[in-house]
Amino acid sequence: MTLFTLLDFASVFVFALTGALVASRAQLDIVGFCFFASLTAVGGGTLRDVLLDRNPVFWLERPSYLGVACGAALLVFFTAHLFESRYKLLLWLDAFALGITVSAGSGLAQALNQPAPVVIVMGIITGSMGGLMRDVVSNEVPLILKKGELYATCTLAGSAATVLASSAGLTVAYVALASGLVTFSLRAGSMIFGWSMPVYKSRPPRA
Repeated sequence: MTLFTLLDFASVFVFALTGALVASRAQLDIVGFCFFASLTAVGGGTLRDVLLDRNPVFWLERPSYLGVACGAALLVFFTAHLFESRYKLLLWLDAFALGITVSAGSGLAQALNQPAPVVIVMGIITGSMGGLMRDVVSNEVPLILKKGELYATCTLAGSAATVLASSAGLTVAYVALASGLVTFSLRAGSMIFGWSMPVYKSRPPRA
């Protein structure tokens, strides 16, 4: 089992937890939990594999990924009531999953000898699309679109860290670690300290 397969399994499990937490907030049944968990878990990786022309897509090659997602859904179904703030837990799990998936997506693209711009875009897509699908289907404002929070910027920085760390001659494991740490640290800083990027402010038209 390769490092990227392990990262995919880890990201599937953690992102599935966030999808199941959304289902718990909507008070869905167990099938709804599994649906949201699976959609969130494999959404970004599926789009990544389609764009990179990987055949078969990772979860079609290993259906056990869906089993991991459904296992995470069952875990949340029976334990979500134990947490005082499920939304806060969702945010932190999402941040952790973001670090793993950006590392997996950008690292896999690099392993396939893709150029740096493609590596960066694949990291962004893998990291953000699963959560985006989860939020859109649940009729929530996607985290990536929330004003005053770093999200897409985190995926961009983490993907760029993959390129820079690899250029510095680090091993694959250290490249993945650097990417994940950069992504998670920025996202955590945004949630704890309110880090954000300047936002566009419209001005009155000139006469």
